[in-house]
Amino acid sequence: MTTSTGVIIRAQPKRSQGIKIHGAEAFEGMRRAGRLAAECLDMLVPHVVPGVSTDYLDTLAREFTLDHRALPACLFYKGYSKTVCISPNHVVCHGIPGDRTLREGDIANIDVTVIVDGWHGDHSRMYGVGAVSPRARRLVDITYQSIERGIAAVKPGATVGDVGYAIQSYVESMRCSVVRDFCGHGLGEIFHDAPNILHFGRPGEGETLREGMLFTIEPMVNLGRPQVKLLNDGWTAVTRDKSLSAQCEHSVGVTATGAEVFTLSPTGLFKPPIQDEA
Repeated sequence: MTTSTGVIIRAQPKRSQGIKIHGAEAFEGMRRAGRLAAECLDMLVPHVVPGVSTDYLDTLAREFTLDHRALPACLFYKGYSKTVCISPNHVVCHGIPGDRTLREGDIANIDVTVIVDGWHGDHSRMYGVGAVSPRARRLVDITYQSIERGIAAVKPGATVGDVGYAIQSYVESMRCSVVRDFCGHGLGEIFHDAPNILHFGRPGEGETLREGMLFTIEPMVNLGRPQVKLLNDGWTAVTRDKSLSAQCEHSVGVTATGAEVFTLSPTGLFKPPIQDEA
């Protein structure tokens, strides 16, 4: 289907009944999709400044995706009307771009998914807007450390619980909390597929990881309590206690020896520089 703006909407395959095991061709497709998602978020780095509207950032991401002959997966997905999700401060995830402008001291997650030759590249990272407070900077750092620990736990024979425990145990040791209401997910030719990847858990529990599995790891970490609530728009999730929240996300594949990260930033900007508050 083609919309009035000329954007082609690709019908989504149905979620699998079981967990797919993929081969070399799928891994190559995921590399292309993951790289473009990372390049899109790299492109946004100089534009995330005080006073910028979230809708303008969304427009930049949509034009970038289309200019590279890819499709924005989120656009019109289950009725969602934008290309990216932008979630500042106490917004946990799925913040809808609009007239809101980012302000000095904000932290914001930007989440993009592109479709390249049928494969999905799903990726998010944190941005600092101007000078950021020490507690906000600490939360962002903890979130990045947590995903690194989660990815390090991925290997054949490990379990989803091992990944979740690696994330949860670190986050809670730093006196923050992991959101339970949202999780990572299988990925590939389907946007949201099996298995669910929880960011909390116990070692040895859950699905066993096998070479060829594809999924996202995307921990959401709150400075306060883990509880969230959904706003009336049906998408935006915020912390119930209005504490700051941060998230980062990679698309990964299970290899014979560990994990391949498909969404590495080609310019080293997965963690954009954050200016400290004076």
